[in-house]
Amino acid sequence: MITPVMPVYARANIEVDHGEGVYLYDAAGHKYLDFAAGIAVNVVGHGHPHLVKTMQAQAAKLWHTSNLYRIPEGERLAERLRENTFADTMFFTNSGAEAWECAVKVARAYQGAVGHPEKFRIITCSNAFHGRTLAGIASTDQEKLRKGFEPLPDWFKVVPFNNLAALEAAIDPSVGAIKFEPIQGEGGVTAATQEFMRGARALCDKHDLLLILDEIQCGVGRTGKFFAYEHYGIEPDVMCIAKGIGGGFPMGACLATERAAKGMTIGTHGSTYGGNPMAMAIGNAVLDVVLEPGFMEHVTAMGQRLEQSLLQMIPNHEDIFVNEPVRGMGLMRGIKAKVPSRDFVNHARASGIMAVAAAGDVVRLLPPLIIEEKHIAEAMDKLSAAARSYPVAKAA
Repeated sequence: MITPVMPVYARANIEVDHGEGVYLYDAAGHKYLDFAAGIAVNVVGHGHPHLVKTMQAQAAKLWHTSNLYRIPEGERLAERLRENTFADTMFFTNSGAEAWECAVKVARAYQGAVGHPEKFRIITCSNAFHGRTLAGIASTDQEKLRKGFEPLPDWFKVVPFNNLAALEAAIDPSVGAIKFEPIQGEGGVTAATQEFMRGARALCDKHDLLLILDEIQCGVGRTGKFFAYEHYGIEPDVMCIAKGIGGGFPMGACLATERAAKGMTIGTHGSTYGGNPMAMAIGNAVLDVVLEPGFMEHVTAMGQRLEQSLLQMIPNHEDIFVNEPVRGMGLMRGIKAKVPSRDFVNHARASGIMAVAAAGDVVRLLPPLIIEEKHIAEAMDKLSAAARSYPVAKAA
């Protein structure tokens, strides 16, 4: 008999009861160092006093009105994001998938508005993850996402990530945008090269295409910059964000320049819940924390410390980990395993640490951005303990 909750998740048999700071506690009383953060969501940890206070105050005031009326907290959040990013305007959503879908519509509407409706396709990159909607899975070349749902929309052309020549070769009269993640999270914590990012920007300028970045996982301070594109010295035309911007509350946004959004007029898009008063209040509370002077510098310092610590740990467990450079930036890190990463992540929970598996047998480490050096030292102890106790037969 099918379960009441649709059986689409391979959930761990852990009933998480509560969280505090960088720790989670299950119903049995076990304590876990949270280096998963709800898959890069809980940027300020669990139970952050400012977020809790904000939620309680807003809950007593107003939860939902729909977008029939002005939402002052949303206007304030939009203005703050505009002041701190490339964007001139934005659309608030409930999730990253919705933000990603909005970006597709922005690209289509832009090309229509400038007289080129035939430029409807978008170039994306191999090994990417853009959510589970039909358009999202159509934009990938991953059979595990596409299988069982074909035929899918023929709107995308997939090229190898970090291959600028292939990207340029894929541009034809049907292409209107280029869209990819600055750091592929699910795809193995692989960062775009400077050449690829700058080259993509130049190609978009040359061919009047929109450069769309998916910063759903790598944005909101995770790399040591507010958004990862800042590491590359370029600006996108459109950007999808979610996860960290809500600090655990479901929300996202599609950010755009005025030029890119010229086709988005009254009636072209909408959402019942997107930009609701509760989400907007919490989004502002998150920005109160992550935009504080010194916060990004802290993330950068902790990211460097985590990288150094991992480089010291990996050679001690060469039967489990591949001795290669640590992947990613800031506090979005990945280490390649010689064993199935999902198996190792599951095994590591017994040592009191939560991590996330990624493609290519990469173990993803996505801690709250408030971690301190002592938490990194604790993480190394727990990862080492997990590596030592990992069954030899499995590793072989």
